This record gives sequence, structure tokens and C-alpha cells, in this order.
Amino acid sequence: DKDRQHLEFAIGKAFEDAADHAASFEHYLRGNTLRRKTLLYDADDTSARVARIRRSYTRGFFAERSGWGAQAADPIFIVGLPRAGSTLLEQILASHSAVEGTMELPEITSITRELRSLGDSNRAMPYHDVVLGMDAGALRELGERYLDHTRIQRKSAAPFFIDKMPNNFLHLGLIHLMLPNAKIIDARRHPLACCFSAFKQHFARGQSFTYGLDDIGRYYHDYVALMAHFDEVLPGRVHRVIYERMVDDTEGEVRRLLDHCGLPFEETCLRFFENERPVRTASSEQVRKPIYREGVDHWRHYETWLGPLKDALGKVLESYPEVPEGIAGEMKNH
Repeated sequence: DKDRQHLEFAIGKAFEDAADHAASFEHYLRGNTLRRKTLLYDADDTSARVARIRRSYTRGFFAERSGWGAQAADPIFIVGLPRAGSTLLEQILASHSAVEGTMELPEITSITRELRSLGDSNRAMPYHDVVLGMDAGALRELGERYLDHTRIQRKSAAPFFIDKMPNNFLHLGLIHLMLPNAKIIDARRHPLACCFSAFKQHFARGQSFTYGLDDIGRYYHDYVALMAHFDEVLPGRVHRVIYERMVDDTEGEVRRLLDHCGLPFEETCLRFFENERPVRTASSEQVRKPIYREGVDHWRHYETWLGPLKDALGKVLESYPEVPEGIAGEMKNH
């Protein structure tokens, strides 16, 4: 079955390259269906986790803890969904003389796993219960631990480094509390482009939500709702980069990105494709080329078969790149 999964994704790509999109989608669907059967992913669990996070991390909660955590400003977190352009943003920033690119660092996940072991294991995402009870010293220690444990990934004297683990958007509350001066970048791409690109990618591990069109549509919806919540309770904390705007106005978007990070503009950031640093994600080939428009609307070749994805996305799709009005209230009452 595992060999068949790989084969179906490979045949899907071969037919895609041959512009036989009907046959391509059929094989992508077969590969995803086989992979989905091996996973225990439950979209309801994700929605419940997101609702819980929003109830826990309120504006007042953060205000009471203002100034807590380790004060270092070294990390730049890039979050979002896979295939949303996060590797491109990483490559652009890593082309700046003051920024070092690392990899998708697992340290935040390790910290949450450790915190989870201290909480009630019978509840979804119980580590939040532990965080709610932490004092200033404990949160500072967590921030310092993160800095210590990620230092091994830093090979240069650059003052800033990038942590590009997309799924860290689920842990922004913790990140803000333990590293209040870290920068946070949200990479966002058109929902159909982003979701279908992930659907046709056979990930080595993780990303269990990407193997069903309904699952990935619901996940994108929950992601938008959660990020809207953090925009409300921590205004200006997250800088959002819309992929299509980056394609249309690269220099303008790069300048805004660097401004948010407190960095002066450098021409090398526009020539990111000349940066020879190793890239280990599924976008490794794309970031070796100048930005191009071909990928923006590629999903349209498959639109006939994306009904379940559109239904799951709902008004998040209709309003993109804006956020649907009232999405915050929906999730708070989940």
C-alpha cells in the first residue's frame, strides 16, 4: 500500500505535466485516499482545538502578562499552511545580511509536548492549562530554553534567524508569551491554490489534514479564524503576506516585510533565487527561480473536481484575501 501511494502521486504528477488533468486528478485522488486510510486525523478535533485556543488567549490575558518572557528579538517565525509561500518568504529574508535561514525547527513542538505531559492528558491541547498558570519567570525560562536549543542551528553571526515551521500558527499564544519581541510572519495564499497544492503533495510526514479535500478545506477555514483572533487580541503583532500580492508587487511587499522585521532594505532580497543555502521543503526548486505567475492560477485546471473543497472553505473562499465578517464569533461559540 505504501508503494502504491507513492506511485499514484507520481503518476498524478506525470499526467499533470502532460496536461491531462482529468487523469492527473484521478491518480492524485487515489493516492490521497490510500494515505488517508492510514491516518487518524479528525477535522472536528482541530476545530475544537482552535476554539479552545481562542477562549484561552484573550486581549485581557495578554495585557496582564505584558513584558513577560525572554526579551531577545532573534527569532523570526514564519507560519501558515504548507504550500502557501512560506519557503519563498524564508528565502527572501535569508538573503538579507542580518538574517540566517535555518529550517523547520521542531523546538516549539517539543516544548508543547513537554507542557502537555504536565496537564490533563484526557483533554484536547491540555498544555494551554499549564500555560495559563505560568508566572513571568517560568515563561522567561521557556523563551530562554527555546533560544538555547535552537542555537545549534545557527551557523553565522547574523543577529536574526528564521523558524519556518508552518503549523506553529497553532502555538502563537505561547510564542508571544515566551518571546514577546520575536517577529511573526503569516504566509497566506489563495485557498484553492494553497489547498490543492497541498492535496497533490505526498508529504514525508505530518500534515495529516492534507489527504482529503474536505479535511484540508476545514483546516484552512480554522486557520483563518484563529489568525483573525490573534489579529483582534494582539493588533499588529502578526505581519501577513498575501502570496498573490508578492507576485504582483515583489519589491513593495519585500520592503513592507523588512520594515516589519526592523530591517533596512537590501537588493539581495529581490535576488533571493541566487542564494545557494540548502532548502529542504517541497518548494526547494521554485525558490531557485525568480518569482513567476504560472503557479498562481494553476488550480483552475482542476476546478471541476474541487467542489468538496469549496464547500468546506465556505465564505473564507468568497472573501479572500479579506477575512469573513463574524468569523471570530463563530469559533468562540464552537
